[in-house]
Amino acid sequence: MLRPWKLEFEIDKKLDKAVYLQIADTLIADIRSGRLKPGDALPGSRNLAMMLKINRNTVVEAYQVLLNEEWVISKERKGIFVSEQLPALHEKRIRRASDALDHPTTVQGVMINFDDGHPDSKIAPVTELARAYRQIFGIKAKWQMMGYGDEHGDIEFRKMISQMLNHQRGMQINEHEISITRGSQMAMFLTAQSLLTAGDCIIVEDPGYQPAWQAFEYAGAKLLPVPVDENGIHVEVIEKLLTQHKNIKAIYITPHRQYPTMVTLSLSRRLKLIELANQHNITIIEDDYDNEFHFGYRPILPISSFPELSNYVYVGTLSKVVAPALRIGYLATKNLDLLRKIGSLRKIIDVHGDVIMEQAVLQLIKEGAVKKHIRKATAHYKNKRDFVYGLLTKYMKVVAHFTLPEGGLAFWIIPKETLDWDKVTALLLEKNIKIIHPKQYSRNYINGFRLSYGSVSEEQLEQSIPIIAEIFKQFS
Repeated sequence: MLRPWKLEFEIDKKLDKAVYLQIADTLIADIRSGRLKPGDALPGSRNLAMMLKINRNTVVEAYQVLLNEEWVISKERKGIFVSEQLPALHEKRIRRASDALDHPTTVQGVMINFDDGHPDSKIAPVTELARAYRQIFGIKAKWQMMGYGDEHGDIEFRKMISQMLNHQRGMQINEHEISITRGSQMAMFLTAQSLLTAGDCIIVEDPGYQPAWQAFEYAGAKLLPVPVDENGIHVEVIEKLLTQHKNIKAIYITPHRQYPTMVTLSLSRRLKLIELANQHNITIIEDDYDNEFHFGYRPILPISSFPELSNYVYVGTLSKVVAPALRIGYLATKNLDLLRKIGSLRKIIDVHGDVIMEQAVLQLIKEGAVKKHIRKATAHYKNKRDFVYGLLTKYMKVVAHFTLPEGGLAFWIIPKETLDWDKVTALLLEKNIKIIHPKQYSRNYINGFRLSYGSVSEEQLEQSIPIIAEIFKQFS
């Protein structure tokens, strides 16, 4: 088959970004620019590997990223082609785990708490962090340590965050467009107070993250909930709302792994959302709360990485990466006027952040300790995810629907029957099992719950999942 297109770019092996990601991102840029058009055939993996003088497996990995992110499609016996249309998310391949367990009738001892998706504090690099903290405190002069710093955070730390966002998440941001906060919830509150005023409307996912909703309502905004399906938030509903309300100021989304359902916003909906936001001069507030722990080739790039998007606030956190108790979040935006408002409000609430901790974490990043921990933690959580999937397949397949998530620390479980969740949660508490009531995700009835496994031991999972299944069966 004739493939006239040639790849015009050189591999830079000095970059931190993996070679296969350099290839994938170059192809994405060519698709977006129109140089590669829908239906165009890409070179075969062998030919491209020969052209670039690299291992063929590297090209295969690059093509797999493009397939995962829906930029290309594979046609059997024909090759790889630029997508004619932007299809819905492909169904993920499911790996099954097997296990032989007996059904316990109740959990003995302490309460098993399925929290909001917290990481396992037992594997956090606490020793390394404490060492770096002591070193920073000892190295810096006392007058430097005790004085007030920049309201947006240590400049070197912000520079490192910007490099991370640019290299790993495809963004184009610099240190002067970033503000460090005490956790992502503070970032959300500062954004809400600086962007929204009484009478404004904000579109939110339903089900969704109610602590963020509370921040928006505290600023005086009215929430406009939009339903979520297997492809993420319904953009056609958003389009209708934009014609009905003239005072919509922002859209709040968790597109990478939607909270709480874990679904990924499809590429077609991402592009349509960007188009709508630009057309109506709306700010997209993107909460990328769960980016790091991804078990596939790479996390889907943020909406904020799309250069076409005019107005955005990107919110992230380091709490899941280093330690749950570490309250370091951040926000990034190209809107410098908004950033100035955020800085002024931050100074009223909290003159400056924890400069010593920021520099300690910066030191761990420079040493490579954080990167090493992420690799270790990702392998740990992937194994635990597979373990949980085995238990769910054995005990809950007959009573609930669930899919294997590509990352994160939770499953979204949808019972096959409509349950009375007040009774379910009460029965589980009697068995020493605590789950988050679905009413925490929506102000409407939701027949699903988030089973977070990050901080729960395998022994506790073995004990609790069969009991949850037994209680579900009582309603069938």
